[in-house]
Amino acid sequence: MIKLTKVGSVRGELRTPSDKSISHRAVMFSSLAEGVSYVYNWLESADTKATLHILKSLGTKVVKKGNHLKVYGRGYSFLEPSTVLDAKNSGTTARLMMGVLATQPFFSTITGDKSLRSRPMLRVVEPLRLMGASIDGREGGNKLPISVRGGKLKGVSFFNKKASAQVKSALLLAGLRADGYTEVLEPVLSRDHTERMLSAFGVRLYQMEGESGHVIKIEGFQNLKATEIFCPADPSSTAFFLALAVLTSGSDLLLKDVLVNPTRDGFIRKLKEMGAHVSYENLRELSREPVADVYVRYSGRLRAVEVKPEEVPSLIDEIPVLAVVMSLAEGVSKVRGAEELRVKESDRIKAVVENLRVMGVKVEEYKDGFEIEGTESLKGGFVKTYGDHRIAMAFSVAGLTAQGETIIDNPQCVAVSYPEFYEDLRKLGCSV
Repeated sequence: MIKLTKVGSVRGELRTPSDKSISHRAVMFSSLAEGVSYVYNWLESADTKATLHILKSLGTKVVKKGNHLKVYGRGYSFLEPSTVLDAKNSGTTARLMMGVLATQPFFSTITGDKSLRSRPMLRVVEPLRLMGASIDGREGGNKLPISVRGGKLKGVSFFNKKASAQVKSALLLAGLRADGYTEVLEPVLSRDHTERMLSAFGVRLYQMEGESGHVIKIEGFQNLKATEIFCPADPSSTAFFLALAVLTSGSDLLLKDVLVNPTRDGFIRKLKEMGAHVSYENLRELSREPVADVYVRYSGRLRAVEVKPEEVPSLIDEIPVLAVVMSLAEGVSKVRGAEELRVKESDRIKAVVENLRVMGVKVEEYKDGFEIEGTESLKGGFVKTYGDHRIAMAFSVAGLTAQGETIIDNPQCVAVSYPEFYEDLRKLGCSV
């Protein structure tokens, strides 16, 4: 456990860890490519190490020097694994690798930890079955462990109604070894890191806005060509420091090299809507992704805000820490259309509601979100993380703004995405 007390202010510069979504894809796509690729500033966390270990189990050679990787691509030709592939706690690893394994003419089984084994997989399994992959698992293929026997696939047109980037990515990776075209339609554009990175590896994609939303189309049997990928700082990890700065008097922070992709910057847009002083400096492009240094300072009392269903995909991982900011804003804030939070590493809606109530906040829980009545100050309390890294970090921010002492029950779970989280808080003057 960790005990936290109110911090005076946070000031200085910080480069948070590299983006998890991009780090997963960088090493995965490099292994699919022909030739040797280089990945710079790769995030080494429990989740990304699970992806790397699986790729090595499939025959990929990787030379690691610090946080830089040299990946020897296998051109979509992997070795049949001799053991079960373990995605640990990583949904991205499990779902994207299912798309890859569906292309391979051998048998494989993928599993995960207790949390991941409870998360839904049919959203990926069903369209991969339509493409011709033979997939089975618990609850008819909805739960890990899941076995895959891949091989000859055919392109499909699939409506991705939840606008899930993991589903879209799995289908595009399978589609690269399928006959004809694979098309994914989304009501709202989900995270587009896969599309951007595939383009960096020389793959042609077709994108357009249609009557039903966004359309991505890819032709089968294109080859990825080796390249260099630079991983920027993760906006989801950066969000905790942005929140802490806008909530603590006298704070002034510059957060370096932050990914500001429009499908990922919803949290920053909401902070601005609430009246926060946040701005981009040195805006540039890095490996097809927009990157900036983000300047933030204490912003006084913020105003309430509403997150609508169509806005959820751009800030899905930041909603727990946004809820903390909402709890200290003036007025009533709402989040709706976020039922996906129920099936993350924990039931994040339940975890947010329970922990805010412990800290003295009035919260109304809904099936797909919550309503928060802002208060003048939080009171310290015992926080249940449910083993979820986002909950642990969000309520650490809450504890650093609260009156009295806050106890985080399982701070070690931050290792999933941000192993140095508490160390970085100490660098900025927080007593942790």
